[in-house]
Amino acid sequence: MLVVQYARFGVPAEVAELVELPEPVAPQAGEALVEVERVAINPGDLLRLEGRYGNNVAALPAFAGAEGVGRVVQIGPGVNRVKPGDRVLLHQYFAKIGTWRERLVMPADSLMAMPEADLSQLAMLSVNPATALLMLTDFVALKPGDWVVQNAANSAVGHWLIKLAATMGLSLINVVRREDAAAELRAGGATHVIIDGPDLPDRIGEITAGKRPRLAIDAIGGEATQRLAASLAEGGTVVNYGLLSGEACRVAAHDTVFRDVTLRGFWLQRWWIASTQGAIDALYAQLSGLVASGALSVPVEAVYPLRRLKDALNHAGRPGRTGKIVMAVKA
Repeated sequence: MLVVQYARFGVPAEVAELVELPEPVAPQAGEALVEVERVAINPGDLLRLEGRYGNNVAALPAFAGAEGVGRVVQIGPGVNRVKPGDRVLLHQYFAKIGTWRERLVMPADSLMAMPEADLSQLAMLSVNPATALLMLTDFVALKPGDWVVQNAANSAVGHWLIKLAATMGLSLINVVRREDAAAELRAGGATHVIIDGPDLPDRIGEITAGKRPRLAIDAIGGEATQRLAASLAEGGTVVNYGLLSGEACRVAAHDTVFRDVTLRGFWLQRWWIASTQGAIDALYAQLSGLVASGALSVPVEAVYPLRRLKDALNHAGRPGRTGKIVMAVKA
């Protein structure tokens, strides 16, 4: 079977290779054999290939991919969580072995059955939408009509935040760094799209008529974090999940000391480690239900067959994309 492997770190399209490995052995007690259908390419996948991820692999060669969707084709004795024919989510657990492969055998307890829905949307379900939803729900108690602000709103997580905020009745201010990105979001139906800049706090105050947000979501770091912090109400929270600027987050003492603004970080893998299986199941049942109903989807710019791996990786790393890059493993 085909598997994506890398034996060194570097430019993703140069270090990732399709290799042939023996077929998996038949599933044993408590295991299931899954045929992978579709997988997503995330920024985290590219960072792992470059050797720049937060908890990069300890040894090489390693296998690529951290999420996707597939079908159960065979189960071992004692399995009752899933059955042959079930479509299942390949999620954070699978980053240990890599999801960019044709087939895999895994503990059945780590699988979650999914409804019938768009394959590409399901393939993207486990990382970015989960990150977006948890940042909206786990830090500040929000109610419909409340204001929230995010930067890097044209990112993958940003697109999910726009859709999820709408389903929750939240008023979301979307901050981007380029006018073409703002035009793209507006064309997609996003409201309150503005360009980042030194006067960001003033413009957010104008949009909200002085009722400032209590939650800001930051993917950039550096001075961008400070601009969000200064835009919040007293006692507000900035949640950071990325450092697109390459700089550490900055929040002025004026905001932390005198206005009680808090800076928090979010990493989905840590949430997984700390959560019960029941909480994990509930999260993905909610997200998959929204996808199946058509209430939740984000743009997909291209779907490549797995054999065009290098083209897919080059496309995923291209600046200015307007949608996600997905690979079809099973035609």
